[in-house]
Amino acid sequence: MSSSQVITCKGVVCWGAEEEWKVEEIQVDPPKGSEVRMKMLFASVCHTDVICSRGFPFPVYPRVLGHEGVGIVESVGEEVKEWKKGDVVIPLFLGECGECENCNSEKTNLCLRHPLSFSGVLPDGTSRMSIRGQTLYHLLSCSTWSEYTVCDANYVVKVDPGVALPHASFLSCGFSTGFGAAWMDSKVESGSSVAVIGLGAVGLGAIEGARVQGASTIIGVDKNRMKKDKGEAFGMTHFINPDDHESSDNADSKSISQMVKDLTGGVGVDYCFECTGVTDLIDQALEATKMGKGKAVVVGEGLNPFVRITFLNLIMGRTLKGTIFGGLKSKTHLPLLLHKSKTKEIRLDELLTHEMKLEDVPKAPEILKQSNCVKILIKI
Repeated sequence: MSSSQVITCKGVVCWGAEEEWKVEEIQVDPPKGSEVRMKMLFASVCHTDVICSRGFPFPVYPRVLGHEGVGIVESVGEEVKEWKKGDVVIPLFLGECGECENCNSEKTNLCLRHPLSFSGVLPDGTSRMSIRGQTLYHLLSCSTWSEYTVCDANYVVKVDPGVALPHASFLSCGFSTGFGAAWMDSKVESGSSVAVIGLGAVGLGAIEGARVQGASTIIGVDKNRMKKDKGEAFGMTHFINPDDHESSDNADSKSISQMVKDLTGGVGVDYCFECTGVTDLIDQALEATKMGKGKAVVVGEGLNPFVRITFLNLIMGRTLKGTIFGGLKSKTHLPLLLHKSKTKEIRLDELLTHEMKLEDVPKAPEILKQSNCVKILIKI
């Protein structure tokens, strides 16, 4: 079913890297041939939204923010056969054709036909959003902080109606990225040791993924003491607050890698997941792993485009790699996570700490700074 009507609705717009987010009245065009237009029901706030609003990885403005969310199909383009009006779906930033070299490989989830795009436009090179006649750019092909949005049908996944819709939103990026990094990308081995640096939604997802895989030691690292209880709720066995190990003059302060080694008999962990996006911690994550076999996985994203790695940490046989969406393939793996959520095999209730309406989203950056904030749910 196709609609030719332009919809005027509310959306959260970022006009520049130093500008405050604004709730504006915007126009959303009807879907073209291979696209779907969705009425968003819930969305959520991710660290990636914040850094993208500040220009990561490229400054594209003005843009409609948000990339986590769940909605209902309002209309579809004439070429769309898989989706229909009324379907509950998640818009994603990664597609999966199922046929290209990458989709047929177990080594990557980066589809060659439907790739990750930072351009701010849909695959045909144009946008479906505007404000007062001016083009608005999409965020990661999603732009979920809007009452309506348009996405290419190849970047949409159907939601089991038995899944709690707020949980579906949480699974559309952050938590799934951490969970997938341990569960799918690294395939953490049963009985292994794991460290997770940064216990936001991504880090908690990595802890849960390691727990599901049977890791025997799961060390969480965070300067926020409030995260200790959250980490333990998801399966963390040990907690490190670096501030507890600092001396007044910093002369005898221990590095995070040394703190992790102190908990593992001096050898380090089998896997370390860096979930903060702080570039200096990437080398610490690598050094915290075992010589000869340890693997450090960069999960978090940051504004600094350059990373310095100690050469010795690499030549001692450790592995450093990055991951997008935790190695999860959108159509193959996300439905499995949705099912795990439905059956309570993975636990998402502990993530929700704050709720707000769409018009209150400009307050989100300040709320994210609160020590008890893990995940903000937006009711659209």
